[in-house]
Amino acid sequence: MPAPAHLFPLIRNCEIGRICSTVCYCHRKHLCCFSSHFAHGHFRCAPQRKFAALCRPKENFNQFIHARDYASTPQRFYLTPPQVNSILKANEYSFKVPEFDGKNISSVLGFDSNQLPANAPIEDRRSAATCLQTRGMLLGVFDGHAGCACAQAVSERLFYYIAVSLLPHETLLEIENAVESGRALLPILQWHKHPNDYFSKEASKLYFNSLRTYWQELIDLNSGETTDVKEALINAFKRLDNDISLEAQVGDSNSFLNYLVLRVAFSGATACVAHVDGVDLHVANTGDSRAMLGVQEEDGSWSAINLSYDHNAQNEHEVERVKMEHPKSEEKSLVKQDRLLGLLMPFRAFGDVKFKWSIELQKRVVESGPDQLNDNEYTKFIPPNYHTPPYLTAEPEVIHHKLRPQDKFLVLATDGLWETMHRQDVARIVGEYLTGVHHQQPIAVGGYKVTLGQMHGLLTERRARISSVFEDQNAATHLIRHAVGNNEFGTVDHERLSKMLSLPEELARMYRDDITIIVVQFNSHVVGACQNEEL
Repeated sequence: MPAPAHLFPLIRNCEIGRICSTVCYCHRKHLCCFSSHFAHGHFRCAPQRKFAALCRPKENFNQFIHARDYASTPQRFYLTPPQVNSILKANEYSFKVPEFDGKNISSVLGFDSNQLPANAPIEDRRSAATCLQTRGMLLGVFDGHAGCACAQAVSERLFYYIAVSLLPHETLLEIENAVESGRALLPILQWHKHPNDYFSKEASKLYFNSLRTYWQELIDLNSGETTDVKEALINAFKRLDNDISLEAQVGDSNSFLNYLVLRVAFSGATACVAHVDGVDLHVANTGDSRAMLGVQEEDGSWSAINLSYDHNAQNEHEVERVKMEHPKSEEKSLVKQDRLLGLLMPFRAFGDVKFKWSIELQKRVVESGPDQLNDNEYTKFIPPNYHTPPYLTAEPEVIHHKLRPQDKFLVLATDGLWETMHRQDVARIVGEYLTGVHHQQPIAVGGYKVTLGQMHGLLTERRARISSVFEDQNAATHLIRHAVGNNEFGTVDHERLSKMLSLPEELARMYRDDITIIVVQFNSHVVGACQNEEL
């Protein structure tokens, strides 16, 4: 029996449990998500029937695995530790910042980053770059939904928009004159990228032309005042989202580019970006990725400070903001099942023009677009109770923090990490990894009945874990190992880790989301010196 049409939009973030079953746990950003299947014109509204019986909540994962083993064969097959390490380290990247780059001493020692896919292809992206014409570093994570197109575009373009927003008027004029005369441009950013972090060469000219139009407008609007970092971040986020929308409306004579800009606009992405300049740390967040500061207390223990707020239904201020922007008559339909219009979990995002354009504009673009777009069920679907768009914004919430010597590191991560780990555990694990000092806490058994032999096993496992902590040469990899492999006692269980990494694509998405992490380590000596200079 075909699913009723009104159920189609209710499949988001693979959380099929709200409709199909109360026992299914999945991870799609969009109830009406089409993921990578957009490119093929498919519309996945539910998991294939043959996998439906395998859907289980995360806490019952071990029961599911044992049941699966029992049903098939008593023999168990696990990934070996080298195989596990190969998977975990495939996308890791590290960069050490020179203490003096010719202009100023950096407050950043370096950073580690890594990604672990659950979707195929992965919908998360990451970026890191040094600003060459101004000061500071930019680092960011981007969580895509309804496919990876928007996250890919934002990861390539946003830092350029931020860098341009920060440039003084004289530098903007110099760059524009160079373009006019055909001379080589001043480099704006130095990228720090893993080989898998690619740029879309086909769209580079289009992206450059949109960026140039932006800096030309900044030149015309010159006020002669020094650019405020917070204002520059907000303007860059909003302008890029506007350009994504405009490019999709205008289209392109090149059929490939025309389809690309439409895919970018109809998919979506959240973004969490940090700009570090001396002791000034700014975090601009749009959506539900997070930034967390790791602080070392006087007794050597670790604490966490949130530097971002989730833009979703759990944030009361965000719910009120959305309600204030629309008529009282829509109050009951704006947020349903903890989702915007009952469909979208993040209340702020790039792209997602289905929540920003008028119905008339959506129909015109879809009908005049390529056949792949016109034949796609998702793009033709109009959200319910859609009366006063836009319902969604890409404007970020910016938090400024003055770094202190006790502020040791910053973690930027997509929600795939925060769904599995509390920020305090993240702070402790990363802090102990970076310092090599472990503050042992009493083993918590969480109400389980544990025999003396089992307790001995837990203590032995903890000792072995401490001795092998430096197997990971990357803090983000170490954190992913814990996020995926921690058991109910908070220790990494190789058997569980092996099973989780062995899950086929159809099941992996049901038990976890893509995980992308950047761990930025600060130079406490430089931070302290800068702090003393300001006093």
